Amino acid sequence: MTQARTLTDEEFDRVLAYAGTTNHGLRNQTILLLTHWAGMRIGEVAAVRYGDVMASDGAIRSEIRLSAQQTKGHKSRVVLLSERMQSAIAKYIAQYPCVDSKKPLFKTLRADGFTPNTLTHIVSGLYKQAGLDGATSHSGRRGFLTRLSEKGVSVRVMMQLAGHSQMSTTQRYIDTRPDMLRNAVELI
Repeated sequence: MTQARTLTDEEFDRVLAYAGTTNHGLRNQTILLLTHWAGMRIGEVAAVRYGDVMASDGAIRSEIRLSAQQTKGHKSRVVLLSERMQSAIAKYIAQYPCVDSKKPLFKTLRADGFTPNTLTHIVSGLYKQAGLDGATSHSGRRGFLTRLSEKGVSVRVMMQLAGHSQMSTTQRYIDTRPDMLRNAVELI
């Protein structure tokens, strides 16, 4: 099975820009950002509720505490949110406010939110429409871990951030790009 491709910064900017032109631009951008900047699985993104990202006082949380029912491995985990991810979520919530903390964060015609499968198709469609062949709903997660690796973050830390129980799983996500190889030999 072929792995989802990781995007260059320019490609990521292109898909974000394209997503912004769609009917639900801010929603689609925020979904993409959660996969790229927080390393979330698409099923986890589909399962996020307002109360997972917003405290009772309206402040955006610095972490999302996912229950076992919200994760792939049925093990609860914490997703840390960078300040820029928190800012993106705040912008989304300002446009789509909700007082019911149990409501899905991402609006759809279904009362219970997106299914992971539907969200997979939406994200894959955004990549395709932006001209990025080979990119899938998993591209953000792979890119998240690859960028952390490029910045020298240890595999053990990346493993925790990804919610993996095996280091070998995390290592399979890390892509090597030509600029990484060039930078490595320049260290000598």
